[in-house]
Amino acid sequence: MIARDALAQLPVRTALPALREALDGAGTAVLCAPPGTGKTTLVPLELAGLTGAGPRRRVLVAEPRRIAARAAARRMAWLLGEKTGEQVGFTVRGERRAGPRTAVEVVTTGVLLQRLQRDPELAGVDVVVLDECHERHLDADTCAAFLLDVRETLRPELRLLAASATTDAQGWARLLGGSDGAAQVVEAAGVSHPVDVVWAPPERPVRPAHGLRVDPALLTHVAGVVRRALRERPGDVLCFLPGVGEIGRVAGELAGVDAEVLQVHGRAPAEVQDAVLAGGDGVRRVVLATSVAESSLTVPGVRVVVDSGLARVPRMDHARGLSALTTVRASRAAARQRAGRAGREAPGVVYRCWAEGEDARLPAFPEPEIKVADLTAFALQTACWGDPSASGLALLDPPPAGALAAAREVLTAIGAVDGDGRATPRGARMARMGVHPRLARALLDGAAEVGVKRAAEVVALLSEEPPRAYGDDLAAAWRTARRGGDGYAARWRQEARRLASVGAEPGVAPGSGGSADAGGGAGSGAAVGARANAGAGAGANAGASDDMVAGLVAALAFPERVARARGVGGYLMASGTGAELAGAGPGAGARAGDGSRLRDAGWLAVAVADRPVASVSARVRLAAVIDEETARAAARALYSSGEEVGWSDGEVVARTVTRLGAIELASRPLGAPDPELLRDAVVSGLRREGLGLLRWSPAAQALRQRMAFLHREVGAPWPDVSDAALLERAWDWLGVELGRARRRADLERIDAGQALNRLLPWATGDAARFDALAPERIEVPSGSRIRVDYGGEQPILAVKLQELFGWHESPRVADGRVPVLVHLLSPAGRPAAVTADLASFWRDGYRSVRAELRGRYPKHPWPEDPTTAEPTRHTSARLKRG
Repeated sequence: MIARDALAQLPVRTALPALREALDGAGTAVLCAPPGTGKTTLVPLELAGLTGAGPRRRVLVAEPRRIAARAAARRMAWLLGEKTGEQVGFTVRGERRAGPRTAVEVVTTGVLLQRLQRDPELAGVDVVVLDECHERHLDADTCAAFLLDVRETLRPELRLLAASATTDAQGWARLLGGSDGAAQVVEAAGVSHPVDVVWAPPERPVRPAHGLRVDPALLTHVAGVVRRALRERPGDVLCFLPGVGEIGRVAGELAGVDAEVLQVHGRAPAEVQDAVLAGGDGVRRVVLATSVAESSLTVPGVRVVVDSGLARVPRMDHARGLSALTTVRASRAAARQRAGRAGREAPGVVYRCWAEGEDARLPAFPEPEIKVADLTAFALQTACWGDPSASGLALLDPPPAGALAAAREVLTAIGAVDGDGRATPRGARMARMGVHPRLARALLDGAAEVGVKRAAEVVALLSEEPPRAYGDDLAAAWRTARRGGDGYAARWRQEARRLASVGAEPGVAPGSGGSADAGGGAGSGAAVGARANAGAGAGANAGASDDMVAGLVAALAFPERVARARGVGGYLMASGTGAELAGAGPGAGARAGDGSRLRDAGWLAVAVADRPVASVSARVRLAAVIDEETARAAARALYSSGEEVGWSDGEVVARTVTRLGAIELASRPLGAPDPELLRDAVVSGLRREGLGLLRWSPAAQALRQRMAFLHREVGAPWPDVSDAALLERAWDWLGVELGRARRRADLERIDAGQALNRLLPWATGDAARFDALAPERIEVPSGSRIRVDYGGEQPILAVKLQELFGWHESPRVADGRVPVLVHLLSPAGRPAAVTADLASFWRDGYRSVRAELRGRYPKHPWPEDPTTAEPTRHTSARLKRG
């Protein structure tokens, strides 16, 4: 029996007429409704005609999380007085409850993507609801783009509704409206109760979160705030934490509280999730939850929210090739969502574990995943859709070009796309597997080596990282999962069965469809290509040990992360990134892996790694022991052998080197290296150590200064002789000498001035004017030829004052463009005056200089009129003797 009283109390009911009108008209709409209004439950039932209003339609509701999909379906089925699987059903990865009578089906966005790839028309579906679109998950954005493409080209009658509690409504309206203008935005007012805000920052500063690390002091503080809330306020407490590990730690610190402590996250067993969402039985509860409880889910009885202020989001570190979850400050929008959970049923309170002054500095909205996450799966989806560049898709935010290019490189490497970015048959099969393309590659190629069942079990471990208690050894974690009775082990077994099923489906042979030279996509073990048809069920190495299987599958998934030991606990990955086992680096905390067999391994296949704060190396969190043969086989596209000539410690080093990416496997001296490689190595050394390696005599330095002066004042054809320019053109002026150099001493013997002459514009004939434009010396009235200093901003002529008698104007250079700055010296060679206008000096400045110096240097001439006096280098007596 339909729970009509409950349906009548849902505030979204008032928005239904406008919503129906928008969908029946333009076919698209945006629904903005606060949490608790019924947008996730009543709206799909109404659109499907299951409450007695309107025609019967089939409605597909897409939720970003499995827990939300199951909860929404159960709630709608309860409202109809049914069980899930009848008129309301759900489908999530590995679980489906739906039948021929199902009119409303709730799916995850990942499942919807799979369905769209198999059946772009969505035959039989009348309405698609994209719920919680404000969270900007990558799958949700991709679904929206594909659905808009379907409406444009195949199914213009397909209705599309974007629903959210807090979102960029106008942005979504423009996106859904397309060329016809913005879609209608329908707003529903919620019945919200007041929520008091209590600012509860830690008394002492805590370290900011980085990667997966959260300062234990903050978690202790959060547990203390929960205890405080239990003392100060009635009702159940909902506490938001970033991840499963933090939930477990806070739960441990709450031992002994007078309340039932429950843990809600995506990995929690279904029965625990059901118990939380069903409400309490009179016993006070503390619900520790990740951001899954921000929206879609209603936790009955909650009057208090404790917000840690943290969230966990995917990030891609392109510099190190690491993709992982990382901890960030939650946005203000998320904080509002979390606080609203306290006011769903009655007035409540939120305790925020940060200072009020910090609130304004939080990001306004969460960053869209498409901007920061690994785009490999997205790129495969768009390639299978027929738009590898995603340029024809309607997206709120375009994918970053660099991240998309990196994703295409991975897909090409594993044989999922061809040279034009189009999906291969192998890639199409990978896209249907419901795991990251890397893991799909490991399943396909690993099955040929070790059998589909064992490969699927390891891939299932990699698709959802095992609990930290399982340790950092992948093979040991595999054995623990096999015998485990916890929630993770149950989910792992279910996912392993699913993957074994899809891996055994007929399709493209493992190892086919990829380039043998591209990222290891076309092979796994030493003879995977040859063994590709050995049988998916058994595998060519079906009798291999667990350690070998775990290592091979992990290496197939992440070939650039195969790593060789370098020192105690330190490794170098094929990608060039250094890695350390937890506890091996300075300041690293101890963990389960400290005593694991990874520590003594020569080679590892690194499955999970992150980068600790202030560390240049990655930290290994999950890996398997492998041998060099497995590393070479799995990452064979990274294998190279060739001549390497480089500069090292002041010498040219020539070797024949064999590498696996950045890992040097072997080397031997090279007897007769390529002369061009030798020259390049010498130039590299010169660029690394600088022009100071050459011999710069005073004459060479003066020549360079004169050339620099003309380049600055005249320009072309006079060359730039700055360090950067000279190093860039090293072959043009040092070619002969560089061809003979092999070591630092050879460079130190090169006369830089002689070489620099080659850069003068001889070809145009301008070099002949060099001495006229920038004369090395200027002849003064006394007959002396005085050197000009071009090292400053203006040429300087330093000359004794008496030698310039009779000279009325200051000299000029560069065809008269630039006056020379004259430094007038005393008879002892000390500065007496500086002028760029000699005539002005004789008229105004000379008298004071004469008065000051005539008594100090009486033997030298000091005429009253220097413009008519005879210039001299000598004393007055010598001048009289002639």
